[in-house]
Amino acid sequence: MNLPHRRVRTVALTVILTLALLPVPNPAFAARGGEQWTTDLSRVDADDVNVRHTGASLRLADPRPAPARAHRGAVAEGMLVAAPRVLTRPATRVRAAVDARVAAGTTAEAQVRGWRANGWTEWREATGAAVFDRPVTRVQARVVLTTSRPGVTAEVRAVRLTADTAAAVAAATPGLTYRVYATRIGLVGEVTANGHTIVPRDHFVALPSRRGLAPANTGDYTAQVCTTTGSRCAYAPVWDVGPWNTRDDYWNLSAVRENWKDLPRGRPQAQAAYQDGYHGGRDQFGRVVLNPAGIDLADGTFWDGLQLTTNAWVDVAYLWSGTGPRGVVGDGPLNIRAGAGTGYAVRGLAARYANVPIECYVTGETVAGPYRTTNRWNRLAGGQYVSHAYISAVYGGAVTIC
Repeated sequence: MNLPHRRVRTVALTVILTLALLPVPNPAFAARGGEQWTTDLSRVDADDVNVRHTGASLRLADPRPAPARAHRGAVAEGMLVAAPRVLTRPATRVRAAVDARVAAGTTAEAQVRGWRANGWTEWREATGAAVFDRPVTRVQARVVLTTSRPGVTAEVRAVRLTADTAAAVAAATPGLTYRVYATRIGLVGEVTANGHTIVPRDHFVALPSRRGLAPANTGDYTAQVCTTTGSRCAYAPVWDVGPWNTRDDYWNLSAVRENWKDLPRGRPQAQAAYQDGYHGGRDQFGRVVLNPAGIDLADGTFWDGLQLTTNAWVDVAYLWSGTGPRGVVGDGPLNIRAGAGTGYAVRGLAARYANVPIECYVTGETVAGPYRTTNRWNRLAGGQYVSHAYISAVYGGAVTIC
C-alpha cells in the first residue's frame, strides 16, 4: 500500500517541559550509537495543521482562541507531520532532542510512530524516549504545539532523532474492544485536529488521545463502532481528539497510559468522573464532566453508519491493536453486507480510508468498482462482507479463502 507521506495543566509542568526542551548539542546520542537524522521543519504541507515556518523556527500560524473547538482544552494547537524515514536497520527505540523556546502557557512536543508489518504503532512521546513492543522499519515524527495564552506560541528550531534498540515494552492485547458512551460531533465547517474540514454527514470518529490520531486522508488508526445489539457496525478513521480529554488513551495498559493510570483499562476518565466523581467529577482541564463519553462520532457515522437517534453506549474496537491483514477502503462510505452480494442486508458502513480487518475471502456476486471488477468478497472480523472491488490496497499479510 502507499504509506502516508509523511496542555499545559500546571505551572510546575510548564517548567519541567521547558527544561526538557532547552537547546543542547546532545553528544551522548552519537556516543550511544544508533541511526540519527534531523526532522525537516520547513516543509509545511497539506497534512499539517495551523503551523508555519518562519525560516528560523516552527510556530503556530494562528495562536488565537478557537471557541468551536474548546472541548480540546488548549486555546490553540498546531501540528507538523514529517515524512517517514526508512531505517537502515530495524529499531525498537526512538529518542528526540528538541531545540525550542517554550514560554509559560505553551507546549512543544516531539512524537513518533513506527511501521511494522501490520501497520503503524500508536504515536509516542519521544522527548525522553519512545519504546516500541516490536522492531519497526520506518519512523515518522510529528511536532505538536499548544498554547493557553492567545497570541503566544512556542518556537521549535530543530528536532534531532536517534533510532536504536532497547528492551521492548509489553504489547497491547490484540483486538481490544470496550463498551463506551458515544456522543455526536456535529460542528460542520470546523476543522478537526488533523486538519480535515468537517462536511455534512461526515464519517470519522474522535478519541480522547492524540496517540491514535490519523493524518488527514488516511485510516492508519481506524475504529470499529457497533451498536450494543450488534445489528449495525461502522468502520471510521480517527481524525479528531476528544471528547473531554486529550491525554486519555484508556484502551492501553496502565504502564503506557498517558494519564489516569489508576483507572481500570477500558474505562474512560470522563466516564469515571461522571459516574463515580473521579478527579472531583472534572476532566483534565478542570471542567465539570456532563456525560460519560469515551468516543465522539461524526454525523454520518452516527446517523447513517449506526442509525443512532441519540447519544448511546456502543462497542468500540481499536483496530490498530489487532493483527492480520487489513484492507484499505478506497471509495466510500462502503456498504457492509450480511453476505457476499448486493442483495444481502446492509449491516453498516465503512468510511473512505478506513482500514478494515479481513479474515478471509469468498466468491459471490461480481461487482464492478473503482479498482477492479471481481467476484471476491472480503469477510471482515465482525462477520460482515465488503466487495473487493472497493479495496484499494491490502497489507499485513496474505488473505486466504474462507
